[in-house]
Amino acid sequence: MKTKRIESRRPEVGGPSGRRISFPDYLRRQIERLTESGRLGTARNYLRTWNSLNAFLAGKPFPMHRFDSRFVEEYGEWLRRRGVVRNTVSFYMRVLRSVYNRAVGERLVAQTHPFGNVYTGIDRTRKRAVDERIIGRLSRLDLRGSAPLALARDLFVFSYCARGMAFVDMAFLRRQDIRDGVVHYVRHKTGQPLSVRLEPCMQAIVARYAGRAPGSPYVFPVLKSGEFGSAYRQYQVALNYYNRQLKRLAALVGLETGLSSYTSRHSWATAARNHEVPLPVISAGLGHTSEHTTRIYLDCLESSVIDRANRAIVACLAGGE
Repeated sequence: MKTKRIESRRPEVGGPSGRRISFPDYLRRQIERLTESGRLGTARNYLRTWNSLNAFLAGKPFPMHRFDSRFVEEYGEWLRRRGVVRNTVSFYMRVLRSVYNRAVGERLVAQTHPFGNVYTGIDRTRKRAVDERIIGRLSRLDLRGSAPLALARDLFVFSYCARGMAFVDMAFLRRQDIRDGVVHYVRHKTGQPLSVRLEPCMQAIVARYAGRAPGSPYVFPVLKSGEFGSAYRQYQVALNYYNRQLKRLAALVGLETGLSSYTSRHSWATAARNHEVPLPVISAGLGHTSEHTTRIYLDCLESSVIDRANRAIVACLAGGE
């Protein structure tokens, strides 16, 4: 007697599940997943995209199976009409593409390549690095009359000295992460473990806050909660406040271009390049997984550097032949 072979069937692509799920709800689920796994920077980027997409949809659900190239192009046009710059539009599109591809992988929707006609590159932007002299002037500011400004300054300088440590990593840095004169931490953005020697300038900053909150597990008085979800919400508030304080600090040192939480990282990379540190070493110092990312940081030389080089080249013309 013959027995029938029972074949397992994969679920239908874009079947009932895909028709029931709203794309914004699915995006929100990815934000929760990223937050739970500690990838706070990526979660924040996804949340920014969700807020924008939700505004476009006026808070209404949008079925996963209707996500196509027409929808993507209409969303892009909506962004442009509101004056959103091309890099930001591309940023939203890259996030949506990542989420869409994940849904395809889960067989919630069929792959129709809806992003084929939209720009998802990165245009060159104005350098966010500042000169080493600015870092020195910031470190010498007398800020004893303003504890919030002093903390923002100390975090900025610590970040610079720690090879551009991200704000999220400084906020979650625990006392136990500093051992034998070395800072050990895992980048929240990539999950890559890094170790940074605690230089004297960094040690002075750490010592300044050692007794501020004796019961806190954290090095800096940025977060209060030890519970991850609550601490993450505190981090989001603290990041916005930190950037506001950096703008005030920029004004104090006469810096018209301003400062942001990214500036210290870009500034360290630029300073390393100016000191002729090899690209692979800069890339490793920043914790980049590829040198391509480091090249983006260093893609544009400051105009002043180019001007000085050109002045030297044409100097021979001043006196004729």
